[in-house]
Amino acid sequence: MTQLSTLEKLAILADAAKYDASCASSGTTRRDSKGGGKSGKGIGSTEGMGICHAYAPDGRCISLLKILLTNHCIFDCHYCINRKSSNVRRTRFSPQEVADLTLAFYRRNYIEGLFLSSGIIKSSNHTMEMLIESARILREEHDFRGYIHLKTIPEADPDMVRRAGLFADRVSINVELPTTAGLTRLAPDKSVPRIEGAMDLMAGEIVEARDARRRFRHAPRYAPAGQSTQMIVGADAASDADIITRSSGLYGRFGLRRVYYSAFSPIPDASAVLPLKRPPLMREHRLYQSDWLMRFYGYAADEVRSAADAAGMLPLDIDPKLAFALKFRDSFPVDINRAPREMLLRVPGLGVRAVNGILSARRLRRLTLADLARLTVSLTKLRPFVIADDWRPVMLADRADLRALVAPAGGEQLELFGA
Repeated sequence: MTQLSTLEKLAILADAAKYDASCASSGTTRRDSKGGGKSGKGIGSTEGMGICHAYAPDGRCISLLKILLTNHCIFDCHYCINRKSSNVRRTRFSPQEVADLTLAFYRRNYIEGLFLSSGIIKSSNHTMEMLIESARILREEHDFRGYIHLKTIPEADPDMVRRAGLFADRVSINVELPTTAGLTRLAPDKSVPRIEGAMDLMAGEIVEARDARRRFRHAPRYAPAGQSTQMIVGADAASDADIITRSSGLYGRFGLRRVYYSAFSPIPDASAVLPLKRPPLMREHRLYQSDWLMRFYGYAADEVRSAADAAGMLPLDIDPKLAFALKFRDSFPVDINRAPREMLLRVPGLGVRAVNGILSARRLRRLTLADLARLTVSLTKLRPFVIADDWRPVMLADRADLRALVAPAGGEQLELFGA
């Protein structure tokens, strides 16, 4: 067998990692290297093998080295390019090679951290041990202060899963598919009870560690950026309503920081049980918007589901917030000079920043439509749903063609928070 170079391994294992969407690094405190190795504002590379980009809540771009430890796998998940029956070129890194690569990229200021996942080689415990060892070498032998996100393996021994949080800023355990039936059919080696048991274990450890940090200043940090998960959209028959229900349950039960949605993408030599083509990317986008409505806008899961059609699918041509407002017109219009924050957040076209601006400005004077125009991208979407000091939508709100009037041309979507 020909020995592959590090660069050849990187090409294979970085490409194999591209299907995992859950690599955002928001939610952790920034670490500075000893001796000032990193400046206050890191510079992310705009291109490079294995480098992905995520965004913190403040808009700062964070670059991560995103790789698999190995693309060997003893599991045969139908939707996975690295499944054991797939005809792909296989290779692996050692934990030391992962550490060396990460440090080389970090010292050149290409990255601010590492996202490390893996196929299952030999056994779940063996793979989990190598993942942890990669992070341990970075933290303990090189005093690496950058960001580390570790994918943990729910089938591994609970004590090993628990250890991952001692070295990682964020941990994630993929639920893979929205329904138990879908997981049983497409990933027969995986089990919902095992996955949720590992997530519950990690959630408990995170809560316990945070409590210890409040009481004891020198208590060890444990997964300070929390845990996340990912589910594949469009590989099975799950509807958007099914996915929203599942996500809401995961947030409530395990205190997740994020649920990531990854639109199914056809893979080479695909299994016959998979769809022949990928779902519309807009479907993934609408699910992210629905997720934000639950996390930041105060919507309950059943309210978001109510925006779906009879088959449980969200409309693709308009965002779920607008779909909800059109379906429940009796809740509108909202008086921008009197309505509480929770009602302002439900107005289509008003994002968090715009609502904060309204609440600040109306303490000084009553707001007009012109004032609203300075806080938003466009008034077209807003007019039927608001009352201002000089505006009341007397006839507009009841028009039968209101959807066509307020929907962006061609389904173009405004930024959820930016409006």
